[in-house]
Amino acid sequence: MKLEDKLYLLKFNWDDRSHIDIVSQDVCRQCPDKPCTIVCPADVYHWDEEAQKTVVSYENCIECGACRLICPYTNIACVMPRGGFGVSYKYG
Repeated sequence: MKLEDKLYLLKFNWDDRSHIDIVSQDVCRQCPDKPCTIVCPADVYHWDEEAQKTVVSYENCIECGACRLICPYTNIACVMPRGGFGVSYKYG
């Protein structure tokens, strides 16, 4: 089973408040590789070339923490979602 197929099995309880924040878009503009846009398995981070900023689709987050580990500038502030919100895993 492909990763995309497994992600489809997850249940999300969306919150109207993001649990992820980019600390400084200036730092993102200077980041040459933008690893958060590559590593995140749920495609939460996208670089908007026209706006020159990282766009965060927090609703897709599977709370794996890879973004915080991969950012070389510690520029991603990510906390667990409020109680009752976030991802619910079907198998585990």
